[in-house]
Amino acid sequence: MSARYAIYFSPAKHSPWWDFGAQWLGRDECDDKPLAQPLPAQTGLTDLAALTAEPRRYGFHATLKAPFRLRDGFSVDDLGERIQALAARLRPVSLGPLELVSLGDFVALTPLMATEQLATLAAACVVELDDLRAPLSAAELARRRVEQLNAREQELLRQYGYPYVLELFRLHFTLSGPVPSVTAWSVMQAVSQPVARLNSDAPLLLDRLCLFVEAAPGQAFKRLVDVELRA
Repeated sequence: MSARYAIYFSPAKHSPWWDFGAQWLGRDECDDKPLAQPLPAQTGLTDLAALTAEPRRYGFHATLKAPFRLRDGFSVDDLGERIQALAARLRPVSLGPLELVSLGDFVALTPLMATEQLATLAAACVVELDDLRAPLSAAELARRRVEQLNAREQELLRQYGYPYVLELFRLHFTLSGPVPSVTAWSVMQAVSQPVARLNSDAPLLLDRLCLFVEAAPGQAFKRLVDVELRA
């Protein structure tokens, strides 16, 4: 099967937030290299590698346009040109303080206050690049468990390839795979102090669109290029 591409936001490499997220997940998604994770004595989590295995494959990021295959007739160069054009029209968005939350059964960081500017930026990434996206296959739809989605989620999935977009969008940085609630609490306790320091010392600005690729099914996503917002 063909490669999948995604438009994510990830902080600049070696910036304070990137250092935190990449080390927590144990992977540099730019060079596709493992990184040493915090020690059990530092986190109180003896199975951190297992807890972070799923998000590690994607790298520390927030999704703007979920992974998709290119429609026939389009190349990654076409996608890159369109991202450049889109970034030229978008302004950076302050994310404000990030808070630790449980989303379903995983732990994530989300902006404390959602803004209209963020919603507009995310919607532009979803809608304005969607003509390059190949429709979901029957197998891909089945993996999305369509029957478990409500009517609006199913509509968005079929229209844009992902159910949690537009008014259902919630920007988040995933910090764990599925975990029971007691483990989720332990994860949040382990990162609460560094997150508080980052919120205070390095307020996060969404200032770039990052193109990621999954070269083959199940492979780790690699960060190909960053395009800074220039409006």
